[in-house]
Amino acid sequence: MRIQHQYLLYYSLFLLFLATTTLISPSHGDLGRCQPSDFKALMKMKNSITMSQDIYSSWFQNTDCCNWIGITCDDKTNRIVEIILFVGEISGQIPPSVGDLSQLIGLTFRHFKNITGSIPRSITKLKHLVLLDLSDMSLSGPVPNFLNQLTLLNRLVLSDNQFSGSIPPNLSDLKDIRNIYLDGNKLTGSIPESFGKFTGTAPALYLARNKLTGPIPKSLGALPYPYIDLSRNKLTGDASILINPNHDFTTFIDLSRNQFEFDLSNVKFPKDLNWFDISHNKIFGGIPDEIKNLESLNQLKVGYNRLCGKIPTGGIMKRFKSTSFFHNKCLCGSPLTISCKKE
Repeated sequence: MRIQHQYLLYYSLFLLFLATTTLISPSHGDLGRCQPSDFKALMKMKNSITMSQDIYSSWFQNTDCCNWIGITCDDKTNRIVEIILFVGEISGQIPPSVGDLSQLIGLTFRHFKNITGSIPRSITKLKHLVLLDLSDMSLSGPVPNFLNQLTLLNRLVLSDNQFSGSIPPNLSDLKDIRNIYLDGNKLTGSIPESFGKFTGTAPALYLARNKLTGPIPKSLGALPYPYIDLSRNKLTGDASILINPNHDFTTFIDLSRNQFEFDLSNVKFPKDLNWFDISHNKIFGGIPDEIKNLESLNQLKVGYNRLCGKIPTGGIMKRFKSTSFFHNKCLCGSPLTISCKKE
C-alpha cells in the first residue's frame, strides 16, 4: 500500500511538471504556423535589440509569429520568407541570429537611426535572399566584401548610413543584381573598374552623396545603366562615356556637383533619356541641338558650368526655364535674358 501511495505521489508531481513546462514553453500548437526553428531565431533577435512595445506588441506574446507585425510566412511551407521593419523605434545592432532564418527572401530594416554597428557575416547564410534593405540607419565600417556570397541578390539598399572605405569591387559578381544603392554614405576612393563588367543586366547605380574621387573607369562606358546617379562626389575627368546613344535603356543620368571636365558639344544622347543633370561641374562647349528632339526628357540642368553658344530652340526646349541654364560662361538666347551676338 505504501508503494502505491509513493507511485501516486510521483505521478502527480510528474503531471504538475508537465503542466508547468507547457505554460512556460509554448508548444508547436501554440505557435500556429510558425516553425519552431524560425520562432527560436526570432526570439534571439528580439532579445538582442530594443523594440518599441506599442508598435511591436505581437513580438512580446507566445503567438503565431506568422501574424507578427513585419513578418511574412510562405503559405505552403510556413517558413518565414520576409521581414520588413521600418516603423516605431528599434535600437541596438543587426542581430547575427537573422542568419538562422534560412528561407528569407527579403530582409528590410530601415529608418532606425539607433541601429549601429556593422552588417553581421551570418547574413551570408541567407542563400535565398533577393532583397537586402538596410537603409537610413547608423551602420558604419566598410561595406562588407562578403555580400557577393548572396548570389541571388537582386536589390541591395545601403543608402543613408555611415559606411566608409572603398566600394567592394566584387559586387559585380552578383549576376542577378538590378539595383545598387550606396548613396548617402562616407565612401572614398574610386568607382571600381569591375563595375563595367557586370555579368548580368547592368544595374541601376546610386552612388551619390559620398566622397568618391578620381575619373570614371572607361569600362563603365560599355554598359547601358538604366539609372546612374554619381552626384555630390569629387569625381573628375571625362564623364561623357556614360552618355551613349546606343544605350536605349538609359533614362536617368545625374553627374551634378562633381569636378567633371569634358566637351558637351559632340555628345549624343540616349533616345529615352528622362533626366539629365550635369550642373555644378567644369563642362565646356555648347549644348547639342539634338537635345530638343528628346521627347522623354523632363528634367534638364546644365547650370554652373563653362558652356557657351546659343541654347537650342524648338521641340521640347519650352519645357525648361532659365534656371536650367544659369551661371555658364557665355550661354545665350531664350529662356535666358542674354541675347546672342550676331555673327
